[in-house]
Amino acid sequence: MSDKSAIEWTEATWNPTTGCDRVSPGCDNCYALALAKRLKAMGNPKYQNDGDQRTSGPGFGVTTHPDALNIPYSWRRPRVVFVNSMSDLFHARVPIGFIKQVFDVMQDTPHHTYQVLTKRARRLERIADKLDWPSNVWMGVSVESADQYDRIRDLAKVPAAVRFLSCEPLLGPLPDLPLDGIDWVIAGGESGFSARPVDPEWIREIRDQCVAARTPFFFKQWGGIRAKAGGRELDGLTWDEMPDTSRHLRAM
Repeated sequence: MSDKSAIEWTEATWNPTTGCDRVSPGCDNCYALALAKRLKAMGNPKYQNDGDQRTSGPGFGVTTHPDALNIPYSWRRPRVVFVNSMSDLFHARVPIGFIKQVFDVMQDTPHHTYQVLTKRARRLERIADKLDWPSNVWMGVSVESADQYDRIRDLAKVPAAVRFLSCEPLLGPLPDLPLDGIDWVIAGGESGFSARPVDPEWIREIRDQCVAARTPFFFKQWGGIRAKAGGRELDGLTWDEMPDTSRHLRAM
């Protein structure tokens, strides 16, 4: 858990689960996997469970942390909270009972806004009707290339107040992006020593589709060895658009 976050589109992080497994090329240089290895070596008790070395790594085995469920209740000031920056809430090894507990906490703390992001869109879609969806929960899927468009179709079936796409790390063009039912799009290049370069035309194409569809667009970073070194400007502008939540609240 962190009361502050360096991620441009959120304010804090909350990790009721930790650990994950690679499922697509966007996972190849996972920052969370590398960080978990360091946290294990430092003796952090939340990162002592190892994952499968073929798909995960030291300290990155999927683990639930019931004690972390109490953390949002202690935050008096409203926060925008990224849920599970070090895991995936809809991983097959996270019991549905624990997912329901996480959703109960989010419902109990309506002064916070929660951003949940997953690559397991199929499981998300299958169990969505078993969850209560308060208006302060935003649900998103990662879409690093056109091969992941099925995640968008699954997300569109979920009754979240806000549905969003995280096109980061962007690994290829996203033509004909299906934006029906999508309220927000984030895009960005990969960062770190093994960062794969992003083509500026890929970013422009996403931006132009969002403008045409009147979907808010957020450009996070160009990426590279140092994430912030390339800045965030796209054709001389900083794109910091956020979803309009007021229309969802009026509809509910």
